[in-house]
Amino acid sequence: MAEKLAPEKRHEFVHNGQKVFEWDQTLEEVNMYIDLPQNVPKKLFYCKIQSKHIEVGIKGNPPYLNHDLSSPVKTDSSFWTLEDEVMHVTLQKRDKGQTWASPILGQGGLDPYVADLEQKRLMLQRFQEENPGFDFSQAQFTGTCPDPRTFMGGIRND
Repeated sequence: MAEKLAPEKRHEFVHNGQKVFEWDQTLEEVNMYIDLPQNVPKKLFYCKIQSKHIEVGIKGNPPYLNHDLSSPVKTDSSFWTLEDEVMHVTLQKRDKGQTWASPILGQGGLDPYVADLEQKRLMLQRFQEENPGFDFSQAQFTGTCPDPRTFMGGIRND
């Protein structure tokens, strides 16, 4: 059931015609996928995750990314790994259920249609989590989708 409500595809952030990173999100986290340059030793890559900021780069060089995040994250449960020439950054949302338009503040936001689809998908995820015996994978919303953080009685699970 959960796989039916998982992100169907990753969103791409492209700047000046070049892919900077791909990303997706769940109710609890935002995942960034950054292709690494080849022929650079893996031990030289770094990622610094702060509550509202991220920095990614190669030691001894200017950072590849050095930006504020769209929303705050829990630093104690956010992390990064290197897998098959890709840096995978997992940002734990401080506000569970919040729909992010982009990981980076003011950069590469989703268009309104895609943002609405993303919000609907997260709402269905929330329904599924809070009602484990039911299958919401075929549910459809009419009109504007409510914010998945506040729809279920305003309860926040921080």
